[in-house]
Amino acid sequence: MSVRTQSSEQPAEATHRAGFACFVGRPNAGKSTLTNALVGTKVAITSNRPQTTRHTVRGIVHRPDAQLILVDTPGLHKPRTLLGERLNDVVRTTWAEADVIGFCLPANEKLGPGDRFIAKELAGIKRTPKVAVVTKTDLVDSKALAEQLIAIDQLGKELGFEWAEIVPVSAVGDQQVQLLADLLVPMLPESPPLYPEGDLTDEPEQVMVAELIREAALEGVRDELPHSIAVVVEEMLPREDRPADKPLLDIHANIYIERNSQKGIIIGPQGKRLKDVGIKSRKQIEALLGTAVFLDLHVKVAKDWQRDPKQLRKLGF
Repeated sequence: MSVRTQSSEQPAEATHRAGFACFVGRPNAGKSTLTNALVGTKVAITSNRPQTTRHTVRGIVHRPDAQLILVDTPGLHKPRTLLGERLNDVVRTTWAEADVIGFCLPANEKLGPGDRFIAKELAGIKRTPKVAVVTKTDLVDSKALAEQLIAIDQLGKELGFEWAEIVPVSAVGDQQVQLLADLLVPMLPESPPLYPEGDLTDEPEQVMVAELIREAALEGVRDELPHSIAVVVEEMLPREDRPADKPLLDIHANIYIERNSQKGIIIGPQGKRLKDVGIKSRKQIEALLGTAVFLDLHVKVAKDWQRDPKQLRKLGF
């Protein structure tokens, strides 16, 4: 078993490489946090609640020798709703197109049936190199980490494949994140850059804005609301009567929930909760877009949208 730590030497690479690395793993395995750490900015929303990511967010890492495009997928899981089935389809399509697959496994949780389920699927993808990324290493001691590394190596052997690398990382503690990028780059095809210098993601701005609002909306209601929040940005327009040096962007967005009874939870007493969501997400949106924003939020009910194909289409799934 070859486990990489920071001291590993890198071969000199004269050629430029560019390609797609896809992070997979069960929900809440640290995929989005790792994407953000590698790109160095927030392109994927994170929450300590499973099933946060609903889109495949591409984060782009620019290096002199390479362009590494990170595809962050929803966590693969046993689906209970139509939304769940569609998210799983998204994951499988993404795997099929990636140049390298990073399987994220938290250091602080024993391998479970969910991990085996994913590893089994990965075993069927023959040609693509598979890297085991052991996340959240800051949460365990060296003995527990060593046991996890051995278990992961064993899992590959049981299923008849060899990990290209096994890399322990902590995105929060910024440990070995750069090493992971160094190891992924040689697995990419030789290619000129695929995106312009400076681009950090190819997600449309409206999708990213909706994701930031959804992250803020999830924040205070983790226990009360199941994963039944969707956000749609209806329009983003520059305010017309503003001087050129003081632009203002008007953003109108709807927060959708599944039942009337959830409305009060999102809005909060005297509207305080919704106001907090607005303040928090507006700061993040202004940082993302680099301009002042007027944010207009409304809460609407889309009955049982996770199970209804028509509603799913309307909400962008």
